[in-house]
Amino acid sequence: MNDLSKAAGRPKATWLEVGEEAAAQRIDNFLLRHLKGVPKSHVYQVLRSGQVRVNSGRVKPDYRLQAGDRVRLPPVRIAARPPAARPAELPVIYEDPGLLVVDKPSGVAVHGGSGLSYGAIESLRAARPGAKFLELAHRLDRDTSGLLMIAKKRSVLVELHRMLREGEVEKIYTVLAAGRYAGEKEIRAPLHKYVTAAGERRVAVREDGMAAATNVKVLKATSASSLLEVRLLTGRTHQIRVHLAHAGHPVLGDDKYGDFALNRELAKQGVKRLFLHAASLGFAHPGTGERLRLKSPLPPDMRAFIERSLP
Repeated sequence: MNDLSKAAGRPKATWLEVGEEAAAQRIDNFLLRHLKGVPKSHVYQVLRSGQVRVNSGRVKPDYRLQAGDRVRLPPVRIAARPPAARPAELPVIYEDPGLLVVDKPSGVAVHGGSGLSYGAIESLRAARPGAKFLELAHRLDRDTSGLLMIAKKRSVLVELHRMLREGEVEKIYTVLAAGRYAGEKEIRAPLHKYVTAAGERRVAVREDGMAAATNVKVLKATSASSLLEVRLLTGRTHQIRVHLAHAGHPVLGDDKYGDFALNRELAKQGVKRLFLHAASLGFAHPGTGERLRLKSPLPPDMRAFIERSLP
C-alpha cells in the first residue's frame, strides 16, 4: 500500500486500495495511524465533511474497511513529523502467539492523538520491532489503569471486536466514588456522544442516546466515599464515569464529569489520579476457545488511599 502521509501532501486527492492487513479496521483508525502529523481533529473534520470517501460513498468514522475497498484521501496539511515513540514494555499479564494483555498505568494514553505524539500501543511497537502486527482490541481512558487487550494477529483482532460488540467479554472495574452509594444496582441510561467547542469528546445522558447498562455492587462505603465493583453490560465511551456521575456518585479524581471541588481537596492530599481501575477480564480465547480469567491488582497509590479512607 502507498505511504498515506506522502499521498496526503499531493495537491490532488488520492485513491488507495485497502489490503488484507487493514480489513475490519475502522476508517478513522486507519487514517489516524497512517496520517502522521495530521491533527486528530482535522482527520475527523474531513471525514464528517465527506472529503474522505470509500468506494465513492461517504462513510461514518466507525465504518469498518473491507479488503478491496477504495479510499479517497483528500489533500491535507501535514504538520512537522512528531517525535518517534520511546520503546516501552508494560507489565504483561498474559501473552501467547495471538494475544497480549498488559497492565496499563494511570496517566498513559493507549494511543497518540489529542496533543500526544504517541501512546502505549506506539511504545509497544517500538519495543517490539520484530512484531508484524500489534493492534488495540479496545481502549481505556488515559487516566484509567488496568487490563488492556492487544491483538497480535488480524484474525484475533476481528474476533475480539465481535466478542466485544456482542457482550461476550466480561469487564469488571474497581471504582472509588464520592459519597455513600445509594443508587440502583443496575444503571440504565442512554448515552449521547458530542464534541465541545474546544474539540474534546464528551458524553451525556440523553434520551436519544445509545442504550447503556452498568451493574454496580458496593464493596465498602462511608459517608464520604464508596468502593464499588462495576461490571460493564455495554461498552460505551466514558460509560462508568457518566453513569456514576448521573447517579450522584462521580468517580473520585474525574476531571471531566466529577466533583471538581472535591478533586481539588484530594489534590491537596497528594491524590491526583482517576480512581477507576480495569481489574478483571473474562472471555473465551478468540483463537483456542479456552476460557480466560485475567486480573490486575489495585495500583499501590489507589490501594493506599482506599486503606486510609475505607479501613
